[in-house]
Amino acid sequence: MATVRQTIPDASAPAAETAVQGTPAPARPESKPPKSRRNLTQADIDQRFESLLRQVLANRPNEDVCLIRKAWEFCVQHHAGQMRASGEPYIIHPLEVAEVLVEMKLDATAIAAGLLHDAVEDTPATSDEIAVNFGDQVAHIVEGVTKIDKIQFANREDRQAENVRKMLLAMVTDIRVVLIKLADRLHNMRTLEHLKPDRQEAIARETMDIYAPLAHRLGMGKVRGELEDLAFRYTDPVSYEKMSQAVEARRVEGEQFLRTVEDILNEQLRENNIDARVEWRIKRLYSIFQKIQRQRSSFDQVYDFLAIRVITQDVGACYAVFGLIHSIWRPVPGRIKDFIAIPRANRYQSLHTTVIGEGGHQFEVQIRTEEMHRIAEEGIAAHWKYKAKGDPVTARDEERLAWIRQLVEWQKEMTDPNEFLSSLKMDLYPDEVYTFTPKGKVVVVPADGTPVDFAYTIHTEVGHTCVGAKVNGRMVPLRTKLRTGDIVEIVTQKDHKPSRDWLTFVKSPRARNKIKHWLNEDQRRRAVDIGRKLLEKEARRYKVPMAQLSDQDLGRIANEYGVATAADLLATLGQGKHSAHQVLNKLAPGMVHQPGEDVAAEPQPGEMSEAVRKLHLTGSDSLQVEGQNDLLVYRARCCNPIRGEEIVGYVTRGKGVAVHARSCPNVQNLLYESDRRIAVEWSRVGDETPGRRQRYPVKITVFCDDRAGMLKELTAVISDDDTNIRGVDTKHDKNGEAAVEFVVEAEDLRHLNKMVLGLRRVPGVRSVQRTQKI
Repeated sequence: MATVRQTIPDASAPAAETAVQGTPAPARPESKPPKSRRNLTQADIDQRFESLLRQVLANRPNEDVCLIRKAWEFCVQHHAGQMRASGEPYIIHPLEVAEVLVEMKLDATAIAAGLLHDAVEDTPATSDEIAVNFGDQVAHIVEGVTKIDKIQFANREDRQAENVRKMLLAMVTDIRVVLIKLADRLHNMRTLEHLKPDRQEAIARETMDIYAPLAHRLGMGKVRGELEDLAFRYTDPVSYEKMSQAVEARRVEGEQFLRTVEDILNEQLRENNIDARVEWRIKRLYSIFQKIQRQRSSFDQVYDFLAIRVITQDVGACYAVFGLIHSIWRPVPGRIKDFIAIPRANRYQSLHTTVIGEGGHQFEVQIRTEEMHRIAEEGIAAHWKYKAKGDPVTARDEERLAWIRQLVEWQKEMTDPNEFLSSLKMDLYPDEVYTFTPKGKVVVVPADGTPVDFAYTIHTEVGHTCVGAKVNGRMVPLRTKLRTGDIVEIVTQKDHKPSRDWLTFVKSPRARNKIKHWLNEDQRRRAVDIGRKLLEKEARRYKVPMAQLSDQDLGRIANEYGVATAADLLATLGQGKHSAHQVLNKLAPGMVHQPGEDVAAEPQPGEMSEAVRKLHLTGSDSLQVEGQNDLLVYRARCCNPIRGEEIVGYVTRGKGVAVHARSCPNVQNLLYESDRRIAVEWSRVGDETPGRRQRYPVKITVFCDDRAGMLKELTAVISDDDTNIRGVDTKHDKNGEAAVEFVVEAEDLRHLNKMVLGLRRVPGVRSVQRTQKI
């Protein structure tokens, strides 16, 4: 029986840093690369490339390294003279991306594409040139990784959304696209310190929002863990530093405890003739921070800070070790999870249990087989690295990629980039509840998911026609929150249609998107019917023959109104965007105007009396909105946006334009009503009335220790920043914890963030959260 001491990844979620021998190591890029890396000669670089080829052959003895060498020569030639922000030759980047792919044990095609992944984007090389020199397969992968740069987008979010959408579409036909993209992002994050602070934060935020969750969804625990910790350093440097200090303060004691546990467990495994190896780890920084934020607890209350992993040879041994663990240490009730019997959506499998050791120390134990361990660490790459060229796609392959196909299928229907990114983030990083059909089939829905989410997971039509549900044999309301283990039966009724109210409680992106899509199509159908009736009514008024209202005639003039088809034109009439009178005049010139009738010319699409018109908001000049008419503009109370936040406006019937933060949950329920959306933006600071810089009331809650002088220190931080405090409310509990709610006046998002960072530095402060609604 072999045993080894290693660090292992976070036990609470299947994400991990690379296991290493001995004492756990810190995240890789803690400091700048040594100067010697900046003075690398081409000979040094070539030597690293030769080492890479040797590793490829060690992983795959029959691999075609000629393709990799040819790609390298092409890469050296086309990136000649280019430098990275670190001062290194640019060629280092594709080389290190290829080295990550070699660590994944991928094939020559993937490694060649990894070397070439920036060629089309950053050199004169074209996709056709790549295809001619390296084949269609390499060209397809490179094209999937290459960003869209020839299209003008309205903002950064739109560009980001379309680049991700492009990558996802390419993933469906070749998963190596996303493996290369993750390797590319990993190397960029390792060298992020060489960029300017604003670029660091933007790239780190994108990594945290999209690429780390994508690695998680693909089961690539090592990559996900490193991406999260690297991004954490730049998205919240104050919390990162606090977590680092807290971990280091407990590291020595924790490692000593884990070594003792390891020795006890190894001895028991030998006595019981169980062939297994043991690893241990200290919890990752970002994982600790997440748990503290989620549970509003302190660092001392993170009980799975320490963890042991036992890796066996077969499933039977897993359950034998599970029983052995509980015979040695007392288990914590409610902390036992069997992900072997019911794997997670990303195919993660393991037994989890939390037990109490000597001195009351709680630690988590994960138990899995070698194959499960490989899948948990490397995810989809663990399978693809063993797939030889020409191997057929198996049923198991299809099962692994089914979620990607489903994801792409329903996201094709989304036209709004912000809705696309929001839904993607929800789908990539779900908290899951495992439910069952009456026949025992497992159906995974998001945390707090409802029977409607369950119905849409089964089939779109089941969701559309859902009228009721039975949970564990009892009829329940459709907004009931499901729990793991519930047996759910959906009651359907033919011709039943989705309800707009469902959007207030469904949790899964699939259900939300399907409901919105149906409502949007239904609204359009009704708008077309109304538009046709209005046009026919106007035609009867002026005695215009109905024959002149054919779809062919309407289609002929549709492009004059900025739409493509007759149905689109009728929809704009039904929505009130154009008048039936003017459209009829286009169809039958000379027949509509009556003698002496004064008909005002209708503005053509895109024409406005003023392109952008300033409107006052409670005495300030802070918002601008596109439009013709004077409208009341107000900040929505549900999210209380402040200057500097991304905002979107919606025409609220009878009230004017409500301005929401793009991140507001209510915005998601309004996205399908695109006709109500209107472009809004914050006015330039110089355009405001002199001496009347707008300040916004913002509520922030500080969770902290309940100690003497805490309130004084918190108010001092806020006051030192020249900030007015409108109100303070404090709440205490019996555990020595307090929640202090401040209503402060913030000039903009930057001012607010500076204030929050100052509060987090106060000793005893656990977290600071903004409450959107005041």
